[in-house]
Amino acid sequence: MKIDLEPTGERVLEDAYMQSLGTYTIYAMHAASYAFAEALCKGKKVLDFGCGSGYGTLRISGLAQEAYGVDVAADAVLYAKARYQNENLHFLQIDPQSPLPFAAGSFDVVLSFQVIEHVNDDDAYLREAHRLLKPGGTLVLITPDRRNRLLPWQKPWNRWHLREYGMAQLARKVSRHFQLKSELRMGAPWAIAATEIERYTRIKWLTLPITLFFIPESVRRAALDFTHAVIGKVKRNSPVNTHTAPASYGFDETDFIISTDPPHSMNLILVAERSCEGTMHG
Repeated sequence: MKIDLEPTGERVLEDAYMQSLGTYTIYAMHAASYAFAEALCKGKKVLDFGCGSGYGTLRISGLAQEAYGVDVAADAVLYAKARYQNENLHFLQIDPQSPLPFAAGSFDVVLSFQVIEHVNDDDAYLREAHRLLKPGGTLVLITPDRRNRLLPWQKPWNRWHLREYGMAQLARKVSRHFQLKSELRMGAPWAIAATEIERYTRIKWLTLPITLFFIPESVRRAALDFTHAVIGKVKRNSPVNTHTAPASYGFDETDFIISTDPPHSMNLILVAERSCEGTMHG
């Protein structure tokens, strides 16, 4: 059965990632995230907590004991089930308002890649990740770094993001539930990062009037939805670009730098452990 899934800025698809330098850069960052997690997942039972289209969960299943990908989006889960199969690979749609259908302590590793910025209650999300991990289990959390994306007092210009974090804010949040092991960032040399950083700069200034800190959330979202609709209409009415994407853009996931202070940071990476004593600040 063939399931079609539309790529968006929030949904990365393997079939679409070579369409432009921008989409390829985003895909390569996602691939670098899963590459970073591989060593932690080898031989483990792993939960990809917000798996999207499932390509990353498939990658992890190649070395994990078992890999479960869960997502709130029914179409994404149907796509993942139809597209990716492995004996130890499982996909499941979940209800964001309910506990996941797994017993406490079911997993050795929980991966949370580009998810926490979307959830209404980030503490509840972290508590559920904590519940699902075995004592001593590992959480790997990756989310956009607001440092280069937003002004200090600016709300997200991404209409799907409820909040974006600085390192100190995210570390405080996660440390309420886990013992922090590593606080890292993902960046890249300017030749690679320029496409994303310049996009951030352009959009944060263009959307500034509707993303000021005092703008009510309902107004921010409605204004961003309207802006997105107008831009989408302009794109649909523009001449079709028949340019064929190059076979390679000259870099891949291995060119991203993960360290405490890489150049041109785009993502925050926290590695944390579930303490044996239970929730640290339940």
